[in-house]
Amino acid sequence: MPLFKIENLTYYYPDAPRPALQNINLVIEEGEFLLVVGGSGSGKSSLARLLAGLIPDFYGGRIGGRVLFKGQDIRHVDRRSLAGEVGIVFQDPEKQLVMTGVEGEIAFGLENLSLPQAEMFRRVAEILGFFGLARHKTEFTASLSGGQKQKLALASVLAMQPRVLILDEPTSQLDPAAAEEFFNLVRQLNEEMNYTIVLVEQRLERCFHLADRVVIMEQGQIVNVSPPGDSAAWQVANNFSYIPPVAAFFACLKAPVVPLTVKEGRRLLNKYKLFPEQEGKQKVIPAGTAGKAPGGRGAPAVEVKGLWFSYPNGRETLRDINLHIAPGEFVALMGENAAGKTTLLKHLAGLLKPWRGKVLVAGLDPLKVKPRQLARVVGYLSQNPGDYLFQDTVEEELGFTLSNLGLPGNGRVEGMLEKMKLTCCQGFNPRDLSSGERQRVALASVMVQGPQLLLLDEPTRGVDYGLKAGLGSLLRKVAAEGTAVLMVTHDVEFAAEYADRIVMLFDGRIACDGPKHEVLCSSMFYAPQLSRLFRDVRSGVLTLREALEFMGIRKIYPGDCDDSLV
Repeated sequence: MPLFKIENLTYYYPDAPRPALQNINLVIEEGEFLLVVGGSGSGKSSLARLLAGLIPDFYGGRIGGRVLFKGQDIRHVDRRSLAGEVGIVFQDPEKQLVMTGVEGEIAFGLENLSLPQAEMFRRVAEILGFFGLARHKTEFTASLSGGQKQKLALASVLAMQPRVLILDEPTSQLDPAAAEEFFNLVRQLNEEMNYTIVLVEQRLERCFHLADRVVIMEQGQIVNVSPPGDSAAWQVANNFSYIPPVAAFFACLKAPVVPLTVKEGRRLLNKYKLFPEQEGKQKVIPAGTAGKAPGGRGAPAVEVKGLWFSYPNGRETLRDINLHIAPGEFVALMGENAAGKTTLLKHLAGLLKPWRGKVLVAGLDPLKVKPRQLARVVGYLSQNPGDYLFQDTVEEELGFTLSNLGLPGNGRVEGMLEKMKLTCCQGFNPRDLSSGERQRVALASVMVQGPQLLLLDEPTRGVDYGLKAGLGSLLRKVAAEGTAVLMVTHDVEFAAEYADRIVMLFDGRIACDGPKHEVLCSSMFYAPQLSRLFRDVRSGVLTLREALEFMGIRKIYPGDCDDSLV
């Protein structure tokens, strides 16, 4: 008997004209690791909610077909029993945290399961230690960073020890090292303890190789279900782009077997002697392809000198920060969770006052000018796009920004909607859109004003490969027009492809600052997949485009150069 069996299922959210899920048929066996991929709004999160028993009972709407869990209709399974066996982690940790304290949050689910106090204490202690949250156990949850909140949401579900884990982009706000640690745990739960894993994820380089099968969704339908290697070959043949770089590289080479890891890829390259004559010569990619920062055009867009900052609780978050960003530079700010990245962005946006030091944005001191004047030159998108959405339609969200700043329309709203591929939903309520679509609406509402400095905090969270490629192309175009872009991200592959410069922040200090090829190629945890594949063979390879050019292939994989948002 399969663990889950979905039969002829179609589902509509309340008042939705189109089905979120359409004619879904899927069988999931006990102990299987299922990876679900697809574009924003393709139905991935809806499928996850369905398997967790939340659709339609919690979300409402109309449903046809049925879902069987261990042979029983999931709607007839006792809710407490189901919660003890099936755990789900949502995209947005803010929606999952209900208690005010870290320790209380982890214990909350255990209390609902009526576990003995001794057992609760053991589980809470074990989870706090594993996730590195022990020193935060008495902290107020609202004071945690975005990445720490995501860790806490994961911890609170794992503490309940469900037999099925449904994870909806669980590492979108985790730094690479923390994400690797989490997926190592998920792999261990799957392989050593026979947990069934259903994972929805966009950053596939972290998890593609862990899956038994990959489910590809499009417009609410399942279009392909196959093992990872077969899925990569099928996607290249059918112009899909939900493939991590190493698998995409070998699929483009039409390898007889598509490797899923760097280790397997190196073995295949060495076995068939696929490296060109340059093998071992350590030639560097020519400077023209290295994304050289323009710089030097007029007054600095950002100038930070000797910045120190501590929060009221005494925690020193920024220490002697010195940073210079020229107009037209595209800079990626990276580093561990709670390193101070978001705090630095808030200083540039005028939301925090420096404890010591100097901050200038486009020659303005954020604390000495009126907020409206600063808002005309600085666009700031925080981690949570929901904070920006309060109008009734997408079109009104963009129009509100212009009217609030006293700026003329002159077709700006229509042009930005077209650039961000939002024209089709301009009349929709933004809160009814998918997570990735809400992210794009929030970004569009910030960019429509045409700021001189664009500050982005995790803008690729919840955004699929194709839209990320379009977003990267759009941001490069914005930078080429003279706008400085400073982006906080944990998405190494995105930074490698589109940024000019990388700034690494650790424990409140700038650890390194330089061109992306120089910084990322010399890193261990922040190196892209293809940089690891070509390490000791060809330095300077970061992206799929550079890897294929090195192999003498000029045809670029379609998903690598999607400029549909430009």
